[in-house]
Amino acid sequence: MAEPGFWENQETAQAISRKSSLHKKTTDQWGGLNTQVEEMETLYELATEENDQATFSEIETALDPLEKQLAEIELQSLMSEPDDSHNAIVSIHPGAGGTESQDWAEMLMRMYIRWMEAQGYTYDTLDLQPGDEAGIKSVTIEVTGDYAYGYLKSETGVHRLVRISPFDSAHRRHTSFASVSILPEIDDPGEIDLNESDLTIDTYRASGAGGQHVNKTDSAVRVTHLPTGTVVQCQSERSQLRNRLSAMKVLMARLYLLQQEEMRKKMEEKGGDKKEISWGSQIRTYVFHPYTLVKDHRTGADVGDIQAVMDGAIDPFIQAFLRREEGDGKDA
Repeated sequence: MAEPGFWENQETAQAISRKSSLHKKTTDQWGGLNTQVEEMETLYELATEENDQATFSEIETALDPLEKQLAEIELQSLMSEPDDSHNAIVSIHPGAGGTESQDWAEMLMRMYIRWMEAQGYTYDTLDLQPGDEAGIKSVTIEVTGDYAYGYLKSETGVHRLVRISPFDSAHRRHTSFASVSILPEIDDPGEIDLNESDLTIDTYRASGAGGQHVNKTDSAVRVTHLPTGTVVQCQSERSQLRNRLSAMKVLMARLYLLQQEEMRKKMEEKGGDKKEISWGSQIRTYVFHPYTLVKDHRTGADVGDIQAVMDGAIDPFIQAFLRREEGDGKDA
């Protein structure tokens, strides 16, 4: 990074700097953990020699945070894909079912935001379309922090809800669906071959919440990539320029994922790999009635405390997915 001309290409330089910083952070974590373990071993030897029960209790208390830190570092070590350390872009869309599904989509949005806050990630709502009566029609959220994509990528797919509907006067049980898409934010836009002539950019007045200024100006932006038919819109900012930049960021992420999917398909055709594709499939069911259970259909992981899950406690599902992926990689 100290070489002359390194910072001439700002985007590439920032990406390299970020990766270098992440590697240093990981090395420091392992070094710090090793130091603490050595201190615990020394303390244990002294406590054993003197039969000091108070010191034994002190060691036992200190082990819990050490084990949690070790588990976190080990989990990060499972994220070996190039995009795992990147920021993430989360999109949620309700399925058929009107208000029921729109309410479910909003419940999922709240669940992920609670998880982001617990992890210490920062997030920015790039686009939010309110539902007609309740819930949301769609939302796109940018999540910033180390390994945001690596953790959240397991959430891509269709999420199913079973509950007694609060919108049904007869109190009948309803099943609702919502799709979740997780994209890696692209560090280097040069990875995507994008021509301006392939884009159609429209501006329009934002709808829903946002203040009088937002609704009185054509600040919302819709970008259409003509070759793929990919459409991205953003209306969260009052500035048309900022909305356009956000929309382009999401578009680049979607095109990158399409490109990766094409490459994967070609590799499978050459190698005969028939691994199951989970994109767009039903991955998890959340049951509120007649019992409470959240079950992941890919890994078999389940949690009975559904309220905790809806409050953001989705780590058991993320961890099970990452460990399964690691196992599949070893078997391949």
